[in-house]
Amino acid sequence: MRAKRSILNLSFGLGSQLITIILGFFIPRLIMVNYGSEANGLIASIVQIISYLALLEAGVGAASIQALYKPVASDNKNHINSILAATSSYYKKTGIYYFFAVLLLAIVYPLVISSEIDKLSIMVIILLTGMGGAVNYYFQGKFKVLLAAEGKSYIETSIVTMANILNNVIRILLLLQGVNIIAVQASYFILTILQIVVFYIYINKHYKWINLNLKPDYEAIGQKNSVLVHEISYLVFRNTDVLILTIFTNLKIVSIYVMYNMIFTIVDNIVQTVNGSVKAALGQSYHESKEAFIKFYDAYEVYFMGLIFSILTVAYILILPFMKLYTAGVNDVNYIDMWLPILFVVIKLLTNARASSNNVITIAGHFKNTQNRSILESAINLVASIVFVIFMGIYGVLMGTIAALLYRSIDIVVYASRHLLNRSPWITIRRWLTNAVVFVGIILITTAIDIPIHSYLGLMIWGVLLGLVILPVYFLIASLMEREVFLYTWGHLKKYRYKLKSKMAAKPKVSSLSK
Repeated sequence: MRAKRSILNLSFGLGSQLITIILGFFIPRLIMVNYGSEANGLIASIVQIISYLALLEAGVGAASIQALYKPVASDNKNHINSILAATSSYYKKTGIYYFFAVLLLAIVYPLVISSEIDKLSIMVIILLTGMGGAVNYYFQGKFKVLLAAEGKSYIETSIVTMANILNNVIRILLLLQGVNIIAVQASYFILTILQIVVFYIYINKHYKWINLNLKPDYEAIGQKNSVLVHEISYLVFRNTDVLILTIFTNLKIVSIYVMYNMIFTIVDNIVQTVNGSVKAALGQSYHESKEAFIKFYDAYEVYFMGLIFSILTVAYILILPFMKLYTAGVNDVNYIDMWLPILFVVIKLLTNARASSNNVITIAGHFKNTQNRSILESAINLVASIVFVIFMGIYGVLMGTIAALLYRSIDIVVYASRHLLNRSPWITIRRWLTNAVVFVGIILITTAIDIPIHSYLGLMIWGVLLGLVILPVYFLIASLMEREVFLYTWGHLKKYRYKLKSKMAAKPKVSSLSK
């Protein structure tokens, strides 16, 4: 069942990402062409600032998921309901706080930002962009937590995907018609509300046993404040760059950053989809058998890390050819920069390659034990980015993020290995270094070849070809370096394939006479 849910999470997640990527590419370009780079930078800046309001969740989401792993594994519905009752109480408060925070932002932001766009329009854009989140927290936050703990994230993904398709299609049509940017953001708000309604209907139909009137188990999610520290750290190195660039540079520089970050955010989303698809299975396994968990974990880390490096290798090779095609005709600022891909790739490798070790800390519930480390990461990122941006501009904020990640990524691996896996951190670090050597080798080869790309079709063809070659290279080298992990993984794949064949063979065949 866990394997099936993991595969469903992965399939729906990757399908959702593919659709979102295809549709999402059109919108920033249409905004830049029709409204200018400043409008693109403004919307991106607003979205990033609103993302900070996720802090109002106070860590209750991650703490609740971690608390639910054990009762979900034992199917203890009473305990599940008591945890959800506590979670629901916090999310309702969050929705109210979120509403007033968006309202305050809509009033203050237009007064402090320098822009040619009128202040009233900025205020309305902020309200339309942020209010959906308030409704989301108030009504459905607790249910998303349950689905994540059960390993059923594919349910949420399918609903969100349909809403995203409608949202992006409508926004593209409106942008092509050249309508006011406020109308474009209004469509986003309406589709967000529609998505929440569909989600609520599904939960009421399939989870009739949920009872939020039981006594709330606040103790089960008692680490929510420690989780908050970790989420602040995550938001700092993920979103502070745009805020600092908005303050210390201008919205055109923000637009350049956003365009490169858009590509690597897609990579992030794909990686997080894969990571999330197996996290529930890892969480439940951790509470059942430590020996089985470590074998499962090693297989996950080895091949997950190979996937990360392979995707980022392809992204690095193709990003400048893509940027030349994508920004053609946009002349108010130069988007082509050979140093930005290097800095972004380093950030994403440090961020994502540590994900497996970070999962162990999260699953074990060691939030409080590691919160001071997260605070230090945030401090390094913020201070270094502000200092560096004064001297190096856009490069400075990226260098500040790298400085923080170098410290925290190594720290996460060391902590997870020594305190939770009871082994040397060199095992994970060696896997990092092996993939890094392969990465450099592939980049040197492709640079010498000088791949010719002059169209989107050529970009897609080369993307597919490079992916088909590069991913097996990483997996092959990983399998040769980690023989025990390979044998474990191969054995489980064969077992799953056998079970799948058995189920297919057991299905009754309908004869032509019975039709």
